[in-house]
Amino acid sequence: MAGVLRLGGRTFGPDDLVVMAIVNRTPDSFFDRGATFAADSALRAVERAVDEGAEIVDIGGVKAGPGAEVDAAEEIRRTVGTIAAVRAAFPELVISIDTWRAEVAVEAVAAGADLLNDTWSGADPALARVAAQTGAGLVCSHAGGLSPRTRPHRAAFDDVVADVLTTVTGLAERAVSLGVRADGILIDPAHDFGKNTRHSLEITRRLGELADTGWPLLVALSNKDFIGETLDLPVTERLEGTLAATAVSAWLGARVFRAHQVRQTRRVLDMVASIQGHRPPTVTRRGLA
Repeated sequence: MAGVLRLGGRTFGPDDLVVMAIVNRTPDSFFDRGATFAADSALRAVERAVDEGAEIVDIGGVKAGPGAEVDAAEEIRRTVGTIAAVRAAFPELVISIDTWRAEVAVEAVAAGADLLNDTWSGADPALARVAAQTGAGLVCSHAGGLSPRTRPHRAAFDDVVADVLTTVTGLAERAVSLGVRADGILIDPAHDFGKNTRHSLEITRRLGELADTGWPLLVALSNKDFIGETLDLPVTERLEGTLAATAVSAWLGARVFRAHQVRQTRRVLDMVASIQGHRPPTVTRRGLA
């Protein structure tokens, strides 16, 4: 059984299902098309996410896919001020910085970030050292060997889940060896990153193997292309597929869920937790009168 996860001032138990809200300080994000690029829009999005049940917010300044060049200085400009504003407004909220760059992470943690969400699988080896030096948490992910902001081409694995397991546990063990807190580390198979749709579906089907490692498991499923291709739907119509994958992932042992639509995700997770027996119903009237 996986243990507790400590991020910032929060402790999450092994049965807690946690929503990580996505707030992109980018003008070209694939889902919201820049809706939270402006600083005031980003802060309003955080307020809304907290109201809808998010316990972590993940703030990013660079689009994951190919696009305009964003150097470290611009990434810092986009994210650090927002992190500071969110920290001032929500002292107890866990703040994550979505970055692969150590120099960005240093500034983000100084501004109030609690977690370094490295979706590019240790592309900058110094990032884990920042987590070790600052006490921040760290996400260890699988990007299929790709460099940041590149797309897969003819992705192939003998066994995609075995490859994910080797990569993320290796990164987690390296992080611990560098001094990162073991109770601040999560692993993420990084659906779609360096993978095709069949790979992402297989990872989802076999998430229990990742959960069995004992490392807290984060999944980033929200409106991704593997859902779009599976159902042949555009990005604006992938909510039901996302929520189905979310429920399955929660049942199989995922603990943190990166999401655009917080309220719907929170409700799905609450229902799963109640079916599992980890959360009592909010009200119980039926058959009692």
